[in-house]
Amino acid sequence: MEKTPYDMAMAQLDKCAEIIKLDPNMHEILKYPKRVLCVYVPVMMDNGKVKVFKGFRSQHNDALGPFKGGVRFHPNVTMEEVMALSIWMTWKCAVASIPLGGGKGGIVCDPKSMSLGELERLSRGYFAAIRHIVGPQLDIPAPDVNSSPREMAWFLDEYNKYLGYNAPGVVTGKPVEIGGSEGRGEATGRGLSFVAREAAKKLGIEFKKASVVVQGFGNVGYYSAKFMEEFGCKIIGLSDSKGGIFNPAGLSVEKVMKYKQNTGGVQDFPGATNVTNEELLELKCDILIPAALENQITEKNANKIKARLVLEGANGPTTPKADNILYEMGIMVVPDILANAGGVSTSYFEWVQNLQNYYWPYEEVVQKLDKLMVKAFNNVYDAYTRYKVEMRMAAYICAVERVTKAMKLRGWC
Repeated sequence: MEKTPYDMAMAQLDKCAEIIKLDPNMHEILKYPKRVLCVYVPVMMDNGKVKVFKGFRSQHNDALGPFKGGVRFHPNVTMEEVMALSIWMTWKCAVASIPLGGGKGGIVCDPKSMSLGELERLSRGYFAAIRHIVGPQLDIPAPDVNSSPREMAWFLDEYNKYLGYNAPGVVTGKPVEIGGSEGRGEATGRGLSFVAREAAKKLGIEFKKASVVVQGFGNVGYYSAKFMEEFGCKIIGLSDSKGGIFNPAGLSVEKVMKYKQNTGGVQDFPGATNVTNEELLELKCDILIPAALENQITEKNANKIKARLVLEGANGPTTPKADNILYEMGIMVVPDILANAGGVSTSYFEWVQNLQNYYWPYEEVVQKLDKLMVKAFNNVYDAYTRYKVEMRMAAYICAVERVTKAMKLRGWC
C-alpha cells in the first residue's frame, strides 16, 4: 500500500523523536493537528446550476504563533494531504525561526476547467466558510498550488466584508497595491540563493564560479537561476516540463526565459544541447537545484548524481531512500523546509508590515531575508554536525526542538 503524505510526515517525526529522545507526551501531541475544518461550498456555475465543492483548513500547531500556510486548488486535494502539509508548515516556520505555526488549506476542484467568475465565487465562498477560524492573529492563509495574488485579493475582500473594516494581515501573497510586500514574488528563489551561498562556503565550493543545473523553470527555478547567475555562478543546465538544455559554457537565464516565452519551451535554445529531465539531473556540476516536481531523485538515479550540493527548490524532490544514498556519497542535500523557506519568510515580513501599516522598500526586504536565511542555515548546519545526520533530519531536529520548547514553556505538557 502506497504511503500517504501523512504517513511520511509521521515517519519523519518518529525518526526525529528517536534521535533527540523527545518526551513521548510531546510526540503524541505533535502527531495531530489542533483543528481540521471541512466545509462544503455551494457555487452558482455559469450554466445556472449550483455545484457544491469540498474544502479543508488544517491547523497543526500554534505554539510559536498564529497558523500559517497556503490554500491549494486541485482535484486531488484530500484531508490527509492537507493535514500533512500543515505539519510540514509547522517545521518550515520553525526552521526559519519565524513566530508562526503550521496551517494549510485546500479546495477539491479543477480550476483549469472553471471560468474566472466561477473561481471568484468559489474563492469567496470558501473564505466565508472558514472566516471564523482565520484572522491576522489566528491563521494567515497564502497562495499555493493553482492559487495566486488574485485569489488572495478575493480572500481579503471577503474577510473585510465580514469584519466591516480593512484587515490586510489576514492573508499574505497579496498584490503590492493592497498590502503585499515588495520582493514576495521572487522570495523563494532569492532565499534559496542565499542558502546556496552559505552551503558552498561549508563545502569549499567557490560560489562565484560554481556550475549550476536547475530542473524546473517556473517561479522558483527561474528566480533561483537568476539570482545564482547574479552572484557569478555559471548556469549550465535548465529545464521545464517538456525537457532541458545544456551548455558547459553557460546559459543566459534572461535569454532562455525570453526564448521560452516565445516558443513555449526551453528546448532547441540556440547554442545549447537538448537533454531530457532525467539526463539533466545527472549532469556534472557543483550545485543541482531540483525545482520542479516531487520524487525526482530516487533510489534508481541517486547514485548517478554528480553534483556536490543539492538544494531542494521544489517540495519533496528527493525520496527518503535517495537521501540516504546521497548522504553516503558525501553529497549535501539542503532540504525543502530550509532551501525554499524564503517564501514563507517573506510572507512573515508581509504580515509584520500589515500589522504595523508601515511598508519597507525592496532593498530592506532583501537585506532582512538574507540575514534570516543565513541564521536558519547555520542553525541547521550546527545540528547536522552535532548529531551527525543528513541535513534533512538536522532541519527537523531544529524545528521540533524549537516547537516543543515553546509548548513546554506554555505548559502544554
